[in-house]
Amino acid sequence: MLDHLIKGATVVDGTGAPSYTADVGIRHGRIAVVAPPGTVTEEAGTSEDATGLVLAPGFVDPHTHYDAQLFWDPYATPSLNHGVTTVAGGNCGFTLAPLHPGRPADADYTRRMMSKVEGMSLVALEEGAPWSWSSFGEYLDALEGRIAVNAGFMVGHCALRRYVMGEDAVGGQPTPAQMDEMLALFHEAMEAGAWGLSTTQSATHSDGDGKPVASRHARPAELLALSRAVAAHEGTQIEAIVAGCLDQFSDEEIELLVAMSAEAGRPLNWNVLTIDAAVPERVPRQLIPSERAREAGGRIVALTMPILTPMNMSLGTFCALNLIPGWGEILGLPVPERIAKLRDPGVRAEMLRAAESKEAGVFRRLAHFGRYVIGDTYSTANEGLTGRVVQDIAAERGQEPFACLIEICANDRLRTVLWPMPTDNDPASWALRAETWQHEDVLLGGSDAGAHLDRMCGAPYTTRFLGDCLRGRKLVGLEQAVKMLTDDPAQLFGLRERGRVEEGWHADLVLFDPERIDAGKATLVHDLPGDSPRLNSRAIGINAVWVNGVETIREDVVTGAVTGTVLRSGRDTRTVSTK
Repeated sequence: MLDHLIKGATVVDGTGAPSYTADVGIRHGRIAVVAPPGTVTEEAGTSEDATGLVLAPGFVDPHTHYDAQLFWDPYATPSLNHGVTTVAGGNCGFTLAPLHPGRPADADYTRRMMSKVEGMSLVALEEGAPWSWSSFGEYLDALEGRIAVNAGFMVGHCALRRYVMGEDAVGGQPTPAQMDEMLALFHEAMEAGAWGLSTTQSATHSDGDGKPVASRHARPAELLALSRAVAAHEGTQIEAIVAGCLDQFSDEEIELLVAMSAEAGRPLNWNVLTIDAAVPERVPRQLIPSERAREAGGRIVALTMPILTPMNMSLGTFCALNLIPGWGEILGLPVPERIAKLRDPGVRAEMLRAAESKEAGVFRRLAHFGRYVIGDTYSTANEGLTGRVVQDIAAERGQEPFACLIEICANDRLRTVLWPMPTDNDPASWALRAETWQHEDVLLGGSDAGAHLDRMCGAPYTTRFLGDCLRGRKLVGLEQAVKMLTDDPAQLFGLRERGRVEEGWHADLVLFDPERIDAGKATLVHDLPGDSPRLNSRAIGINAVWVNGVETIREDVVTGAVTGTVLRSGRDTRTVSTK
């Protein structure tokens, strides 16, 4: 007997093949039958008519930070609402495990680091997770049986270093004995099911004390030793971030990434490839590592987002503006001193120079202050400004746009919410994106879901992309778009029997209305532990989502089922060899 029968759906199976109409039956967590409409004779416990609706594999998000959120939100909202049934976590070198059992303060250090570097609520981290584990395997066990999505996790290089080296992890180099201990700890984590290594060398990643995070102090020999360890385990890989990910790689970074992938004999993915027709030299430069890796026996995959993710800014709290060279020192001052500095014309001139410099890299995109839209305001002086564009206000007041923006924010004691309008929303940039997506080493993803919670909401990229493909720019056909969200990331990670609508495969499925599928506007809600805020977005046109054969979402509402699996390397992933 079937558990559920979906009748008359338009099946887009994830392979890129043409869609077809079929009845799809689910039994014991698997796709039991895919047959022409009306030909299934086996009884079903429940059924539904899906005429006119698309049935696709559950979407796979290759870059999330749900490591902590899954403890207080097993549904990984809003990703699950938007059809994501499998998430990859433990990215960018940051994980909650392993934690040294003899140093309870390490958990506090980790929470403060995650709050700073990934924009997670410190209160939510303190109150929402049990912090009951030491080893990486114990962390995975703590999630097992209590999550609604399938989730796999890399091991964060920062946690490995901290466990072995303690406070010396920041600024120090491991002794030979410590390197051996780090490798043993890493092997133990992968034996327990970790997907491999994640690491960061990015200049934007600092801990709760404002110091470069631990993995930024690692030298190439350490990174290559860890990469070789990855090769000893089935179904593993590497995720790495370097400074050049934000703009253009240096020659040294290219050599390092290529060597890491080649030493491991595993794919290495990085985040995120920014595509902008105003910087035509960026994409070719960023794909050089992929070309070199194939020559050296490795594979390097660039993640890129298929939508423009709006990000809110503020001069009062840590955000991307702090990452512009020289800005962090000013924006880190106490509010009264910060306002005084920002009102100084000489200081503003220097800040503008830095924001427009080559050293600012991709953050140069944030320097067009006249294009900012004013969000929430908090003073009578700013009444009526919400929703208005700064350049219009500045013109009315006879001010330079940046000076105008500073004055508005100062009136709110820097609490003003700012929305920068994207500079790369032009036809040429979208044409370049469509072209770049066809590259064999470019993969859609980079949502950062679970991180930067009150600043951005990348989780709905799946529904927004499909809506754009069906009713907007139509840069990609439906079958190819679904493949890019399902089978392509599943193949990169070597997921076993996931990512396609195929008999015998796991029943991770999403049913949606092609006439309506989309994502709602990101809105600020206070539903984290401690009433902390985050941006959320409702899913439009998603009828239902199944994870391992059980309905977890119906009409954008979670059902309460927690049938997700902690995906462990080897058992749930096969080796994707580059040799």
